[in-house]
Amino acid sequence: MIVLTNIIGVKLFELDFNYFGNSFFENPITLTTGIITYPLTFLITDIVCEVFGKKKASIMVIFGFLASILSLLFINLAVILPGSEVWINNSLGYDSVKGMQNAYESVFTLPGFLISASMLAYLIAQLIDVRIFHYLKKLTGEKKLWLRNNVSTMFSQLVDTVIVNSIFLHFGLNIEWEIIWQVIIASYIFKILIAAIDTPLVYLGVNYTNKFIE
Repeated sequence: MIVLTNIIGVKLFELDFNYFGNSFFENPITLTTGIITYPLTFLITDIVCEVFGKKKASIMVIFGFLASILSLLFINLAVILPGSEVWINNSLGYDSVKGMQNAYESVFTLPGFLISASMLAYLIAQLIDVRIFHYLKKLTGEKKLWLRNNVSTMFSQLVDTVIVNSIFLHFGLNIEWEIIWQVIIASYIFKILIAAIDTPLVYLGVNYTNKFIE
């Protein structure tokens, strides 16, 4: 999921909260399509943490980080390889290798600041998620999985959202903090909604995994 997030996350879309009668967001908020898949990484982390424990969940997070870095290296290699005339596809509106290359780069080339912010936020937030989840499990035992899942995700997603948007939007694009905070709040609301919706999936994932390893 983290690799997929890096691939599809280059596309930006608008979320207009004015449709819901909210005046805090005066203009539509631009978000990355990576938020469609990225919250699912926390779902997977919580399932692994519940079934296999803190240590294995932390190892999975680190391997996810390494897999993401590896995928980015190969994507960059694919970008710099020279295109072939056979590659030209007129049905897409490109009649030259250069046109195809530009289209390819527009999809697979990400700003260095975004990659750095994304990877840093992922690693910190996921490890925080594992620790909060494990701490709550010590307090609740085998009960209240929904509480562990939602509370750990709420805190870790907040950390992730603040880090990635602060680094990329402010230090990378020099956007004003007023706009950045609107993006952070909108992104966080979207992520929390997904986390709440996927709570039944955590129960299904835990039950299925426990049956699978028996």
